[in-house]
Amino acid sequence: MSTHIDVKALLVAAVASGQGKTTVTAALARKLVRMGKRVRVFKCGPDFIDPMLLERASGAPVRSLDLWMVGRDLCRDQLAQAAAEADVILIEGVMGLYDGTPSSADLAREFGVPVMAVIDAAAMAQTAGALVHGLRDYGPVEMAGVIANRVASEGHAKMVAASLRDIPLFATLPRQARSLPERHLGLVLPGEVSDIDTLLDNLADQLVFDEAAWELLRPVRIEIPPAPAAPAHAPLMAGKTIAVARDPAFMFIYPANLDTLRSLGATLTFFSPLADDAVPAEADAVYLPGGYPELHGEALSQADAWQASIRSAHAAGVPIVAECGGMMALADTLADKEGAIWDMAGLLPGAVAMQPRLAGLGSQGLATEQGVLRGHTFHYSKLETATAPAAYTIKHPSAIQGEAWYRVGSLTASYFHAYFPSNPAAVAALFSRSES
Repeated sequence: MSTHIDVKALLVAAVASGQGKTTVTAALARKLVRMGKRVRVFKCGPDFIDPMLLERASGAPVRSLDLWMVGRDLCRDQLAQAAAEADVILIEGVMGLYDGTPSSADLAREFGVPVMAVIDAAAMAQTAGALVHGLRDYGPVEMAGVIANRVASEGHAKMVAASLRDIPLFATLPRQARSLPERHLGLVLPGEVSDIDTLLDNLADQLVFDEAAWELLRPVRIEIPPAPAAPAHAPLMAGKTIAVARDPAFMFIYPANLDTLRSLGATLTFFSPLADDAVPAEADAVYLPGGYPELHGEALSQADAWQASIRSAHAAGVPIVAECGGMMALADTLADKEGAIWDMAGLLPGAVAMQPRLAGLGSQGLATEQGVLRGHTFHYSKLETATAPAAYTIKHPSAIQGEAWYRVGSLTASYFHAYFPSNPAAVAALFSRSES
C-alpha cells in the first residue's frame, strides 16, 4: 500500500526561453541551501548543461523529469525519493510553460506542483500582471507566485507587485552586470567558470526574497510507491565492463543512464580521450556520450593512443555506442566553428562540420526489437556520409522521420541521445556483442 510525504515543491517556469529561469532557479536553490534547507532540484525535459549548474547551486544531484521521455512512473519515483531526502523540491521548466507535448504545465498538473513564474521585467511594469494572469489562467495551473528578473529599482518592483493583484511577488532579482556565460549548446559548463561559486553566492545575495511568502507556500503531497517485489532490471550485463568516455569533450550524459547500466549488472570504468587515454583493456563495450568535441578538435586529432585504441576495439568487434559528440569524434574529420578541419578516429566514414544554425532539436524515439528507446536530439553540426543509415528515429509527437542511426560493424552511432531507463533491455542489446 502506498503512502505519501508532504514537501514544499515548486515548478519554476516562464513565458518563453531566455527569461532567466536557470539563473533564478540557481539563485533560489543557493539561497535556500544557505538558509539551512535541504534542496533537491530537477530539470524538466531533456538537458545536460543546466543540471550541472543547478547541481552546483544546490549541492545535490539533478535528474530529469519528462512525462514522455522519462515516463510518469519514473518521474513519480524520483520525486518520491527526493521528498524523502529534502525539505524543498525545485523543478526548472523547459521553454515556455505551455510549450511542448508534454509541457512543463502538464508535469505541474500531473503531480500537483504549483508554478513559480519567472518574468523578465526589464522592459515592462504593470503589464507583468497581464502576462502572469494569462500564464495562470490559460491552462490553468496553480500559480504560487512570481519572481521578477532584471528589476531596475525598488519602485519598479512595487509597480510589478501591484499589477499582480492576487498573485504574490515572491522575489526579485536585479539586472546583472555579469551574466552566466553561454555558448552554442547553452550555458558554459560550470567547471569552466573559475569563480562559479562566488557567482552563485552573489546571485543568492541579490535575490530579494519574501520569507513570509515562502512560509505560506502550501506543501505538495508526493505519493510514495510501494517497494518493488523484485529488482527493477534483470542483470542482462552481469560480469561486463563498459568503458565510458568522460572529460570536457564528452560529458553530456544523463546520470540515470549510468545508473541503468549499473542496475543491469555492468561495471563502469571511465577514461579520457582528451587526455589521450586508451580504451581500457578490460572493456567489453565502449560508451561515447555527447559533449563538445568541436572545442577540442586539435587535442583529439593528436590523441594517437586514443584513436589507435578505439580502432583496435572496433576491429575486435567490441560494441561501441556513440551519441552526438561521441559520433562526431569517430568520423573521418571534424570542422570546427572557425573552419579548421581536424582528423578524427575514422570509424564512421564521413565529415562533420559545425554550422551557425541549429540542425536538430527535440524528443525522439528509436524503434528496437525490445521496443522504443526514448531520448532527444540537440546539435549544431551536420554529418556528410555515404554510409546508409540502418534506421531512423521518430520525432515526438509528430511521428515524422528524425535522426539517422548508423551501424558500422560493432559501432552504433547517431546524433540521438538515448535515455536508457526508458528501455533497459534495448540498452543491454546495444552494448552486447550478440547485437553487433
